[in-house]
Amino acid sequence: MDKRQAIGSWLSGPRAALEDVGADFGYRGEQLGLPERGPGSIARPGRRLGALALDWGLCLMIAYSLITDGYGQTTGNWALLIFFVMSVLTVGTIGVTPGKRIFGVRVVALATGTVHPGRALLRTVLLCLAVPALIWDRDGRGLHDRIARTVEVRI
Repeated sequence: MDKRQAIGSWLSGPRAALEDVGADFGYRGEQLGLPERGPGSIARPGRRLGALALDWGLCLMIAYSLITDGYGQTTGNWALLIFFVMSVLTVGTIGVTPGKRIFGVRVVALATGTVHPGRALLRTVLLCLAVPALIWDRDGRGLHDRIARTVEVRI
């Protein structure tokens, strides 16, 4: 192995280095039995982050205009509470929030395909803590999804 190849493998990360020596990781969602592309496949991070940003912006607008009448720490706290209630109610009943619907993402349980309100509550509590959502597995699922046994898929 020459120096360029060694540096290139370091810059590409451990997954690329392992793939170069023959390890097969498959596509995201293969271990979960999901298709590689199209409806029912794992939603990409861009879609999920866009949906989260849209939902958070909606909650901030509601808190700003209806509750606090100004922007400050209390607006952020109220927005978090609104986000929590909205997420538990909408994901627990229909599987999507307004932002997820616009971005074409749906939350489903791995076993049944529908999200039980208890799972939605657990998932939302962990999502609001933020740290579990920042830890992802090889399929791109956050720790909050793994614990709640859910996955975000494309519609």
